[in-house]
Amino acid sequence: MQISEVAQKFGLTTDTLRYYEREGLIGPIKKGKNGIRNYDEDDIKRIQFVKCMRSAGLEISFLKKYLDLFDEGDKTVKERREILVEQRNILKEKLDAMQEAYDKLTMKIELYDKNILDKNLI
Repeated sequence: MQISEVAQKFGLTTDTLRYYEREGLIGPIKKGKNGIRNYDEDDIKRIQFVKCMRSAGLEISFLKKYLDLFDEGDKTVKERREILVEQRNILKEKLDAMQEAYDKLTMKIELYDKNILDKNLI
């Protein structure tokens, strides 16, 4: 797949894909004789992973470290797992905070729907 096709498939810009490549999150992407990037199935899988993790708020530095270890092979399984567990814990804290905000908003909307306008309930 060419860069424009990959960008469209994942809802990313071509600049984002080039940035991911510069940062070592994907690639290096093979190029044809005309210099056009040609993404293979492994590149696509990696982009899917990076996009998923980025949309969850994981930092580039975490992804870079994890993917570098992944590229080193099976000898890094334990360390990769530890990184994923740590990131999952961070994400869980964020999810809990978001759930709390969601619940608060839902309660406030229900109060408005019931026309309960208590000035003490911000």
